[in-house]
Amino acid sequence: MSSTFIGNLALSIFGQSHSAAIGTTLDGIPAGEPIDMDLLGKFLRRRSPGSFPWATTRKEYDVPEVLCGIVNGKTCGAPITAIIRNKDTKSSDYDNIRDIPRPSHADFTANVKYKGFQDVSGGGHFSGRLTAALCLAGGICLQILARRGIYIGAHVGSVGHYQDQSFDPMAVDKSIFSALHDMSFPTINREAAEDMIGSIQDAKINGDSVGGSVECAAIGLPPGLGDPIFDGMENRISRLIFAIPAVKGIEFGLGFSAASMLGSYHNDPFCISKDSIATSQNNHGGILGGITSGMPLIFRVAIKPTPSISKPQQSVSLSKMESAALSIRGRHDPCIVPRAVPCVESAAAIAILDAILQPCNLEK
Repeated sequence: MSSTFIGNLALSIFGQSHSAAIGTTLDGIPAGEPIDMDLLGKFLRRRSPGSFPWATTRKEYDVPEVLCGIVNGKTCGAPITAIIRNKDTKSSDYDNIRDIPRPSHADFTANVKYKGFQDVSGGGHFSGRLTAALCLAGGICLQILARRGIYIGAHVGSVGHYQDQSFDPMAVDKSIFSALHDMSFPTINREAAEDMIGSIQDAKINGDSVGGSVECAAIGLPPGLGDPIFDGMENRISRLIFAIPAVKGIEFGLGFSAASMLGSYHNDPFCISKDSIATSQNNHGGILGGITSGMPLIFRVAIKPTPSISKPQQSVSLSKMESAALSIRGRHDPCIVPRAVPCVESAAAIAILDAILQPCNLEK
């Protein structure tokens, strides 16, 4: 399985939803970086299941165990390997899925790819459970970036038809991030949160699920990070964002809205601000030609509805090669969006730190 990201950093994610543990190995982190384990644990709890009425009832507290790479609270230059043990698994809930794949889930494609040898329980290596390992690495990268004056934050942009207020692309401030990080359901507009939670609870009552979006921003980035063509900042971020299983789309700046605009409206005029070159608006979302402009980097991610729902669904029997009805058992999120927020922050942090560690940037 291709579960390794290789750039200036090398990141490997391992484990399955119901294996003894999941974890990550992160190589390329400079030596001497302090890592606050309490802060890392707090970050992981923002993603952990079983803590919120809108999430799965699976109880996993996601306590990280560092096996190597951190000594006396600081990175030692060796690869960092850390695990999170799986405590609350019920593999029998997935017995029928071995033969009848879930619609819109990876069950069928995994069966084709791995010839029936894949771990079915909990979705195996395809499960959203693996995003805890992504957050392990991302939480470390976030701490390193913060010491360099770079801050990342995200919020629930939408759930179903309900929309939150967007970040001000010209005035994103780390105080906004701090406030969002302390919320169990992070939105800028609290009334929007109430509507969204109601929508999730309705879906849960009806045995259904609902999708949404996450908006993320990074501030404090210097201009000049990234490259054209294959290693642009959009490319780096997107590759890591799609490690989150429920992601179906991503847009930067105004994204798809730009397709209906005139250039005279979309173009961001350059100006001088505090003795530096800036733009007077930020439709480009902080990236031009794959390279950061110094403006806030802003992107949005589309999250699909959770495929595992309790409503009866139409599928097929793999063994009999005939139509079959599927009733899914187990514990699943009626909406993955709130728990995806720290995952999006993690993917962005890994991508940005990877760009900063490019040799030409380290020389500056």
